[in-house]
Amino acid sequence: MTRTYEFFCISAFRRLILRERNYRTDRRFPVNNPSSKKVRALEVLQRLRDAGFAALFAGGAVRDMVMGAEPKDYDIVTNASLTDIERLFEHVYPIGSRFGVCLVVEDGIPFEVAGFRKDGIYEDGRRPSFIESADEVEDVMRRDFTINGLLYDPIEEKLLDYVGGVCDIRNHIVRTIGDPHERLREDRLRMLRAVRFAARFSFSIDPSTAAVLRDEAEAVLDVSAERIGEELSKMFMGPHAGRALSLLDETGLLDVVLPEVHALKGVDQPQGFHPEGDVFEHTRLMLDMFDEGTETLAFGILLHDIAKPSTRTESDRIRFTHHEAHGAEMAGKILRRLRMRNTTISRVQYLVGNHMRFINVKRMKRSTLLRFVREEGFDELLELYRFDCLASHGKLDTHELVQSVVEEEKRKYKNLVPPAPVLTGKDLIEIGFEPGPLFGTILNEVEELHLEGELGSRNEAIDFVRRNYPARSERRSRKRKSNPPD
Repeated sequence: MTRTYEFFCISAFRRLILRERNYRTDRRFPVNNPSSKKVRALEVLQRLRDAGFAALFAGGAVRDMVMGAEPKDYDIVTNASLTDIERLFEHVYPIGSRFGVCLVVEDGIPFEVAGFRKDGIYEDGRRPSFIESADEVEDVMRRDFTINGLLYDPIEEKLLDYVGGVCDIRNHIVRTIGDPHERLREDRLRMLRAVRFAARFSFSIDPSTAAVLRDEAEAVLDVSAERIGEELSKMFMGPHAGRALSLLDETGLLDVVLPEVHALKGVDQPQGFHPEGDVFEHTRLMLDMFDEGTETLAFGILLHDIAKPSTRTESDRIRFTHHEAHGAEMAGKILRRLRMRNTTISRVQYLVGNHMRFINVKRMKRSTLLRFVREEGFDELLELYRFDCLASHGKLDTHELVQSVVEEEKRKYKNLVPPAPVLTGKDLIEIGFEPGPLFGTILNEVEELHLEGELGSRNEAIDFVRRNYPARSERRSRKRKSNPPD
């Protein structure tokens, strides 16, 4: 069975190679064709081979090929030195010269090219203190997981598996190469990567690897907060984010990197609204439904109920008063701790702080609802609300009502870009008003009436202002007459 599986996957890639080699001289296939990355990767590898060096595809690209998926990136390993690579290629950028890693850019497409190496002692739980030249086998043995330890020679059409990676792919297992204590202590970020790969591919974590994760979970804090945040982003933006949350919890990593999310466990909710269970289960279900998307929506879902433990009260029933406002503040603190971008923090805080506004939609005036759907970030907020409903009571009537308004607005205004205001401050000055606090009152009232359909044109808006605010307008006009220009 293993031979058939390997033969099918690699044969499929072999056919791609044979077909795509013809693209180089065929003008129907420009460089920006989706297949050009494969073609250029083969050309980089071939040039190294033609110069007398060993060169192979490595890591995730080979894993994806064996699994029947198209690789997103092609990493190449070789026994060529950085000096040799710079001699062979025009555009070479050392991104880790200390570790023998560089980027070779061909037709605008970057490829990571690294020398075969074995690593010295890891003193900081992240990087080796030195490296040594090695052969392909030693290079594989220093890598993290067996599923990422495969090599492929597209010229000789050989799959090289020195660590049992194909077997673990077939059995759906994430396993460290060699001793899990050693591999995970070398680079503590691998602890989170084990969870991410297991979630992404719906694999299980090898028991011996999982045991080390549980025993040494707190050591993940040896990694910088920024790198932890990046790994969590990949995890929750990817497929099976709900499973990632469960695995983080099972391995003990969740309580270390996101203790506020771990605190959602056991926080019960009103059965009438939340038959699915506690806040943690509700969040997990939402992440499972999300299943790939933007970073901001992923963290919006993860943190939307983050303040429920601290706001929970129980009298006539369980309540979480103002948990959305407190949650927005907590979300900001958590994301700043993880060194997230300010734009990401701002959007997530908007999602968390506004996700309860939908309960008032059916009582909103049309003008209020239109303002709501035109807010920046509303598309993600509406999607969060949909997941919120589906992971609890399952009722989507309010969502459907709002969605119909959104579709109506899209038909009227492309991409929900609101029209120019019917009246501006400049208009008020022209009809005799002085700038001041009253400006905001008048403009807001005019906009609301316009959204309600009671005011149409600019002239109608000016007539409304003159009728309803005549004293201020006339006083300004009289002042002008009593003080004629020199």
